[in-house]
Amino acid sequence: MKRTPEPPIAAIAAALKQERERAGLSLAELARRAGVAKSTLSQLEAGSGNPSVETLWSLGNALDVPLSRLIEPPVPKVRVIRAGENPRVTSEQAFYTGSLLTAGDGRARRDVYIIESDPGAVRRAEPHLPGTVEHAIVAAGRVRIGPADDPVELNPGDYVSYPGDAPHVYEGLEPGSWAVLIMEHP
Repeated sequence: MKRTPEPPIAAIAAALKQERERAGLSLAELARRAGVAKSTLSQLEAGSGNPSVETLWSLGNALDVPLSRLIEPPVPKVRVIRAGENPRVTSEQAFYTGSLLTAGDGRARRDVYIIESDPGAVRRAEPHLPGTVEHAIVAAGRVRIGPADDPVELNPGDYVSYPGDAPHVYEGLEPGSWAVLIMEHP
């Protein structure tokens, strides 16, 4: 059985501190804007804890940066990620896992994730940065995904595109469901 990598806490700690200082925010102000406890933010910047995807999204939104800026370590010129070896961030709300494969740089403002979702609960996502568009391609299983008020059901090979700057949902309808998610940022 393969070990599931934990979120890259050292990269998260360094990125959080760098982005918070770039924005000129104190720990208390960033915590207030993100709706997280100051002690939680302090622990994350110290390199301890296991942040949920919801916490990281809230911090990214409060810092006005995509989630990928907070979790991606430096990238070598040639990068290979073997199946099951990429760091994963889980949801507090649903049987949902997000795994960043690559983040956009200054030239390409897009992030690529693998999302895994099993039946049980819906992962409700808050709006991302204005102008964000999400694209999903289902690889296995069946999922319901898209705008919170009008999600669509997809099967393997199906594709959907929808506004990521409005509330949206991800829901696995079969065990082992997963998709490739591409987020375009303005």
